[in-house]
Amino acid sequence: MTIPVQDLLRIADVEAVYGDSILALRGVSLCVPEGSIVALLGANGSGKTTTLKAVSNLLGASRGAVVKGEISYRGEPTLRRDPADLVRRGIVQVLEGRHCFPHLTVEENLLSGGFARRPSGRELKGDLDRVYEIFPRLRSRRHGKAGLLSGGEQQMAAIGRALMSRPKLMLLDEPSMGLAPMIVEEIFAIVRRLNQDEGVSFLLAEQNAHLVLRCAHYGVVLENGRVAASGSAAELAARDDVSDFYLGGASTAVSPGPATAI
Repeated sequence: MTIPVQDLLRIADVEAVYGDSILALRGVSLCVPEGSIVALLGANGSGKTTTLKAVSNLLGASRGAVVKGEISYRGEPTLRRDPADLVRRGIVQVLEGRHCFPHLTVEENLLSGGFARRPSGRELKGDLDRVYEIFPRLRSRRHGKAGLLSGGEQQMAAIGRALMSRPKLMLLDEPSMGLAPMIVEEIFAIVRRLNQDEGVSFLLAEQNAHLVLRCAHYGVVLENGRVAASGSAAELAARDDVSDFYLGGASTAVSPGPATAI
């Protein structure tokens, strides 16, 4: 008998606006099954970042808001919860562009990620050792300023800081942006490891469809704020029209697959 996989995150018919006038999401629905990696694909301006910020309740910082629909995490509505409370409950976002604190050391950056859940000193040290085991480069640079790290090392520091909060669901926004291919492969290998070995689920916004679909279980393609296609990663990778969504050649009338659509 097959045991059904529980949805960790559900986004149902969500509309989001910026400045009360710019409609950024138009009825977006998707889910992240527990223990899975879901790729959120699309060109710039398709709504990927807005979707992630709607989940983490960070839209308000950009003068945005969800005006319709529902988002639930482990069956509980999230739209009225404080972003810090969502972090304590297991949702953490790594913003596009890494956003380390440049004048703090690498270790200070990492420690800042653990404070939201108010750990003991022993727990904090244990989590720090775990991050250094995952990212050995950060251990050797731990006393240096984060602003002096390479782009790849800053991305590792940003993910490591997120891991300090012990997330169940990590929202990654364009983790490959501006990085050398070798570093990108390393980052995605770590994502797979965290998913397989520690059960961390991911909603991962990315433009590099070929790369991310090799890592993900499911994929959702956004175009102009709508879900244009969805399905298993293998199904999307085999479709000839997926690249059209990045070039403006596909129609929003394409029927999404059943794997991640509600």
